[in-house]
Amino acid sequence: MDRSQYTRRALLGGVAGLGATATAGCSGLLESQAVGEPPVVEERPNAVYYPTHVEGMEMIGMTDAGDRQIGLMYSYAHRFWTMDVGDTARVSAGDADAHLMASVWDPDTGQVLPVRSGLSVAIERDGQTIDERTPWTMLSQNMGFHYGDNVSLDGDGTYTVTVEAGGLGIDRLGAFADRFAEPVTAEFEWEFSRSRRNEISFRQLDGAGDPGALDPMEMKMPLSVAPAREDLPGRIVGTGETGDATLVVAVTDRGGEPYLAVAPRTPYNRYVLPAMSLSATLTREGEAVLDDSLSAAIDPDLGYHYGTAVDGVDSGDELTIAVDSVPQIARHEGYETAFLSMPDVELTVE
Repeated sequence: MDRSQYTRRALLGGVAGLGATATAGCSGLLESQAVGEPPVVEERPNAVYYPTHVEGMEMIGMTDAGDRQIGLMYSYAHRFWTMDVGDTARVSAGDADAHLMASVWDPDTGQVLPVRSGLSVAIERDGQTIDERTPWTMLSQNMGFHYGDNVSLDGDGTYTVTVEAGGLGIDRLGAFADRFAEPVTAEFEWEFSRSRRNEISFRQLDGAGDPGALDPMEMKMPLSVAPAREDLPGRIVGTGETGDATLVVAVTDRGGEPYLAVAPRTPYNRYVLPAMSLSATLTREGEAVLDDSLSAAIDPDLGYHYGTAVDGVDSGDELTIAVDSVPQIARHEGYETAFLSMPDVELTVE
């Protein structure tokens, strides 16, 4: 795929070199290009697609926070889409100065903790609070799950950013059972300047709107990649697709009893899909042996998944996975049209 790459500073330098006649009446177009946001593709598939552009990011820092590690990054302020009663609502960059992103993970396994755990951010400068907010839980093609939002600052300078991550409000299994229960806090010093921000890379993509996804970004911190099908513990009993997501179903052991686990992931990059509501019906010889909702859970080996105890799963059983609620997370461009209409997945157990 052909790409054009440049930084914000290079683009602005090119604009500055144009004569007054060339720029007259075109300031809106030039500003649109300068903030790195080409128009959204009009004909987008109801699936994962290549976005119009990809931005780099700048690492603010990584630090230990209790039994977790937290990383903080930023990039250009940009559009994204939040969930609004089963559909998406676009959020524009407006006059924000940056898109601030945080990620939380387990330092022992490197597993990202993609849960709605009440993460909050406070930004201060010279003892004065500039911004306080609860960032959105988000999904992007080059980073996977993270917390993020556009923020407005008070000019160039040194900011103190305090990130508080709450205890995990989902089932914690295996070696995670006694961990991540209490809130943790991390503090970062952020030297912000518009000139440095404008050095962050920016690429336009010629194939915008085509099915596919950007490659994951190479980072010093882990990404929310789900275990490969063959790496999941237990017995794989089936795989299905719905709404452009793949659902891998496994039966493993939990406390000496069979445990049914459903692990949804995105196509291409295999990112986990959190904040869903799933239920399962298992039928054997015409009789329902399971009809229950699945609980969100995290496990060192299964990763983030949805599961329930089950008496047993036999080859030839009929399994239906219903998506009662699609992923309730904000989406960066390229994900906003996927994972919205997710019909039931019907499998014959292998």
